Amino acid sequence: MMRAFTARLRANQRGSTLIEFAFVAPTLSLLLLASFDFSYGQYVGAILQGEVQKSGRDAALEGSTGALASLDGRVRTRVDTLVEDANYTITRKNVASFERAGQAEPFADAVHGANPLDGLCNQGEAYTDENNNGRFDLGPDAGSDGQGGARDITVYTVQVSYPRLFPLNGLLGLPTTVTQTATTILRNQPFGQQASRTLGTGNCT
Repeated sequence: MMRAFTARLRANQRGSTLIEFAFVAPTLSLLLLASFDFSYGQYVGAILQGEVQKSGRDAALEGSTGALASLDGRVRTRVDTLVEDANYTITRKNVASFERAGQAEPFADAVHGANPLDGLCNQGEAYTDENNNGRFDLGPDAGSDGQGGARDITVYTVQVSYPRLFPLNGLLGLPTTVTQTATTILRNQPFGQQASRTLGTGNCT
């Protein structure tokens, strides 16, 4: 009798699907959460980029200087409909030409003794202080603050940080917050002649 019961138990398939699902479910759930989180982040990023481009275009129009805060607020309002407890960092940098947008200030790289050219501004090398702030500025920090004037190129950047939608920080070790950055580079409407810029000089330490 025991032998027959053991044979029936070995042949019984009932419950095997539940056991298999118990093995698969955690991995499947994790993949779904990660997929939802990634897709949600992509959506927020797309909306942010669209709003930044629109506000950047409006800011480049003549007479927009007094409305910059309102345009920034429009970006915040739109993104706030998608995320909660968001923190924003908004910057405007203006440069003389598209070629200078997002570029480090020019400097004269030099050979120092046995040291070859290293592509760094250091050891007293001279640089052009394009924004006259008394220091050498790299990419995003280069340029003068603000929207600029006629025909100036404005680099408009909005960075937003918000809590992650799903608790993947504990499951995958991801940060608890998501940071999205959107940038647009536009020339201000030519409502006048571009003003000449006074360039300073300095030496890197």
